Amino acid sequence: MTLADSHCLDLLEQGLRRHPLDRALLLAAQADAAQAWPDLPLGVRDAQLVALRSNWFGPEFQAVLRCESCGEMLSATLDLRSLPPAPATSEIRVGEHRVRLPTTRDLAALADPAGTLPQDDADAAARRLLQRLAEPAGDRPASAVSSSHAVDIEAALEAADPLAHVEVELVCERCGHRHNRALDIAACLWDDVQAQGERVLAEVDALASAYGWTEGEILAMPATRRRLYLERLARRGSSARRAS
Repeated sequence: MTLADSHCLDLLEQGLRRHPLDRALLLAAQADAAQAWPDLPLGVRDAQLVALRSNWFGPEFQAVLRCESCGEMLSATLDLRSLPPAPATSEIRVGEHRVRLPTTRDLAALADPAGTLPQDDADAAARRLLQRLAEPAGDRPASAVSSSHAVDIEAALEAADPLAHVEVELVCERCGHRHNRALDIAACLWDDVQAQGERVLAEVDALASAYGWTEGEILAMPATRRRLYLERLARRGSSARRAS
C-alpha cells in the first residue's frame, strides 16, 4: 500500500510547521487515529511508524552521513524488518522501583524547541526523565533514585523497549572511523513524506502552468499518465532549446 499523492500533500500541509514530536504523533495517527499515541511507550509508537514506512516506501532505509574524521560520505542500507518489535509492557520493576517506559509526552516535557533532549546537559536530562518515570519507592520520592539504581534502571528500560534506542553503525572505509548514530524513525519517515510531497508539488506546478488544470484534476490522474505528460513537456522544452 503506497502513500497516495493527495494524502501525502495533506500530511505535508498538516505537519510542516509542527514540533517534531507532534509530527511523530500525526504520522502514527495515520494508522490508527483512535490510539492514545502520546501516552504509549515510544517503541509502540515507533513500531507503527516502521510499519507505515515499510508500507508506503518499502522496508529498506538508506542511512547517509559525512565522516566526522575525514569528511567522506558514508551510507548503509538498513532493513526495517530487522528492527526489534514493540515492547510487550508499559512498565517494569527494577529493584524496589516500578518504572514506566518513556512516552512521547515524557519527551515533550523535557525537549527543546527542536524536539530533542538537551545535549548540553544530557546527564541532567536523563535524571529528570527518570524522576518522571520511576514511581516512589516506599516513603522516598522518585527523585531519590540513587546513581547506581539509575544506571540499572536505564539499562532495564533499554532492554524492555529496544526499539526506542535503535542505533546505526557505519564504518568509514577511508579512515576506519566508527560512527554510531541514533535512528530517529519518525524523522526518517517524515523526510520520505516531505520528499514525495515536494515531488508532487513540482509535478502539479508544471502541469497546471502548461495546461491550466487544477490541482484536483492533476492528482486525480493515474501517476503513469501524469508522468507521460511531464515527459512530453520535457521533450517540448528540449526541442525549444535546440531551436533557439
